[in-house]
Amino acid sequence: MTAAAKSADEVKRKRDAKRDAIVLAAAPHVAFDGWGEAALIAGARDAGFDAGTAKRLFPEGAVDAIARMAAIADREMIKAMEAADLNAMRVRDRIIFGVRARLEFLTPHREAVRAGLGVLMRPTHAGLMARITHTTIDEIWYQAGDRSVDFNYYTKRGLLAAVYAPTVLYWLNDSSEGCRDTWDFLARRIDDVLKIPPLKAKVMNRLETLFKDGPFKMGPFRRAHGDVRMRP
Repeated sequence: MTAAAKSADEVKRKRDAKRDAIVLAAAPHVAFDGWGEAALIAGARDAGFDAGTAKRLFPEGAVDAIARMAAIADREMIKAMEAADLNAMRVRDRIIFGVRARLEFLTPHREAVRAGLGVLMRPTHAGLMARITHTTIDEIWYQAGDRSVDFNYYTKRGLLAAVYAPTVLYWLNDSSEGCRDTWDFLARRIDDVLKIPPLKAKVMNRLETLFKDGPFKMGPFRRAHGDVRMRP
């Protein structure tokens, strides 16, 4: 690596570290201010930066911050999966572990997640919502050991999408100790998907176009032909 490339990498690393610090510091403010300029400025100040830094690092405001929060959660989920003895687990349990790891990391920021979903559910942000969800689901399957590059790629991710979204909604309103009810719900949903072929067919009919012919059509080839993963 050239000196210029090393310097550019270092600049990016420092920039990303600042973005992460600001987003995580802003998350507690989101419950009161929403994902907007006020929360980001408050987060920047809590993290030791000024308002101008927040505006410069998040030019799109809430959308940039929400996407960054999702990327942080994915990164922490991947760390947890890499540290776990996944080889000792059934594939079903690896998937459950991944979903749970991500939501456990986000539990202290649950209100920020709730507010973020409110923003992403607007029609103008449907594409970002799809990309964030796809990235999370794709990473879970990859860390779980899936290396498929055929239609199984879409099948597995489509089925997990049908489990992941309702699990997140259940978790947002779960008041049980340690989110115990959410983990039971997740396990039941996974088991239901695995044993009901008609559900598999229904999900795939709806998602085939999205994952095969839509914006994610390069997905299954990213590992074999270079990392072309899409990050928010």
